[in-house]
Amino acid sequence: MANSLTYADAGVDIDKASRFVDEIKKIAKQTHRPGVMGDIGGFGGLFSLQLDNFEQPVLVSSTDGVGTKLKVVVMMDKHDTVGIDLVAMCVNDIVVQGAKPLFFLDYLAMGNLDTDVAAQIISGIGEGCKAANCALIGGETAEMPGMYGQNEYDLAGFSVGIVDNSKIVDGSEIHVGNKIIGIASSGLHSNGYSLVRKICFDVLKLNIDSYVPDLGCTIGEELIKPTRIYSEVLHGILRDFSILGLAHITGGGIKDNLLRIIPKTCQVLMQKGSWEIPPIFPFLQKAGKITDHEMMRTFNNGIGLILVVRDSVAQEMLERFGAMNEKAYIIGEIVDDKTSSEGLTWI
Repeated sequence: MANSLTYADAGVDIDKASRFVDEIKKIAKQTHRPGVMGDIGGFGGLFSLQLDNFEQPVLVSSTDGVGTKLKVVVMMDKHDTVGIDLVAMCVNDIVVQGAKPLFFLDYLAMGNLDTDVAAQIISGIGEGCKAANCALIGGETAEMPGMYGQNEYDLAGFSVGIVDNSKIVDGSEIHVGNKIIGIASSGLHSNGYSLVRKICFDVLKLNIDSYVPDLGCTIGEELIKPTRIYSEVLHGILRDFSILGLAHITGGGIKDNLLRIIPKTCQVLMQKGSWEIPPIFPFLQKAGKITDHEMMRTFNNGIGLILVVRDSVAQEMLERFGAMNEKAYIIGEIVDDKTSSEGLTWI
């Protein structure tokens, strides 16, 4: 038919998308673990639950993205680490409830499918899944002309894990005298990037490849450092120690995320200067003239995960983390002091 239009004329290349699925299959196979059924390409991902070791299994799920860190990744034109961020943001949210990750799905949307960029992104997701010991079993790659600008894309993830009901970590047993342990972050992780970009590119007028002596690298290299994935480290600890509470330190910083698991009858006393703060945080604070309060409610400030434990095991746990080459610190304790109406006091 003369002048007949096709989907490709509207900007969506179905054949290219189908070919890209074959690349995804190769990456997904590298993440397979017991329970995975079939290959990517079906209408849904299949996973067989192995429940022999569970008395009352509970599934735990989480979905998340990486926010405006994507803007920095696009500026760098380096897309092979943002997938690690995506897995980390989802998986860390389920491991803090004691769950072991099982499988992961992703959603990638582009104005026009750039298979080279998409392959880098999915490769990073695969690396993240391997680090978390979970399987990439499906997802969606959407080509949406007119929705996203040139070189723009959006990314979201979904993870599912499993935990025995009796082993769910929910903070209900936290009480006065418990110690608070912080595990080091790798830097900014994936929070606060709208403020970070404003400081670095609007206030300081830096270019993405500007070398920053305080950081020992370019600003772009610092800002795309991937988020830590804590699942394997944490499950090694959970096998041998009783953990009363766990918090993933994301948007809202230490205070907002820690108080999500603290009983209303308890107060938190945090010790300033009790852990090593990566250089990116004082760099941003000075450049943006950010108050201490704003820093603590926006960024992780060097602590990516918090554990609440009994005083009797705190020191032994620190030694275990040290043996695993993890930087961990006692950064506070649970008290019954009611002087703070906010539930948390810094000293």
